[in-house]
Amino acid sequence: MKFINKTSPQLIASNLKKITYLLSGFLLTGIGIIGLFLPIMPTTVFLIGAVFCFSRSSKRFEYLLLNHPRFGETLTNWQMHGTISKPVKIIASLGMSVGYILFYLGGQPSLLLASVVALFLLVCAYYVISRPLP
Repeated sequence: MKFINKTSPQLIASNLKKITYLLSGFLLTGIGIIGLFLPIMPTTVFLIGAVFCFSRSSKRFEYLLLNHPRFGETLTNWQMHGTISKPVKIIASLGMSVGYILFYLGGQPSLLLASVVALFLLVCAYYVISRPLP
């Protein structure tokens, strides 16, 4: 029978990995919360990342996100089936559209920058819309 020393490199690496996932989960949750207030910044994608990190570091925080009254169903649908509901697709698409309009009017970007941002948001919108329904 092989015993692992409490200071073994494997245990240290395992703990470091778990701490990294935990801190990343908190960071992504924080960015997701900021996204609630900034139209061009998404919320759900960061919360999906946070659930991924918490699933590898803290079942408690994973549970809290998956059972959140506002985001829980969306996060669970994505985690279990890779699906996005129709209302979420509409809200996400509208949010990206409003965010782009605010960016364009408020920032008065160059044609190149405006085109790059528009293309990026169109690709993101296509991805969201193309996901299956639950």
